[in-house]
Amino acid sequence: MAQTIRIRTRGNTDIVDITPQLLQAVRESGAKEGIVCAAVVGSTASLTTVEFEPGLVADLRRAFEQLAPHDAVYAHEQRWHDDNGHAHVRASLVGPSICLPVVDGAPVLGTWQQAVLIDFDTRPRERTIVVQVIPA
Repeated sequence: MAQTIRIRTRGNTDIVDITPQLLQAVRESGAKEGIVCAAVVGSTASLTTVEFEPGLVADLRRAFEQLAPHDAVYAHEQRWHDDNGHAHVRASLVGPSICLPVVDGAPVLGTWQQAVLIDFDTRPRERTIVVQVIPA
């Protein structure tokens, strides 16, 4: 059965640690072995894993700004007269989902590795993440 996680963000490449929510979803599923998959709903946010610490968060924000600057010209913005073309490009580069093995009742993550939501949109949002635990 799928579970839903709701996360409030600040937008503008806000990076939020969702590891505790994934751990809880796996615990509640009762699965000891299997796979946990999570997907964020929407086209301007992404899920990935990182070492969630202030230095890397700043490095990621700088890298995204170099890859898809917020003030560049985007055909999406010209077509729809909005301001989030860069958010769509950034989210497309990272992707909307992650899948992790579940071993001994927990997602497999390295010592310094956390699952994160990155909201690239230009305003605060409430993001929905759908989590599915597939037992082995």
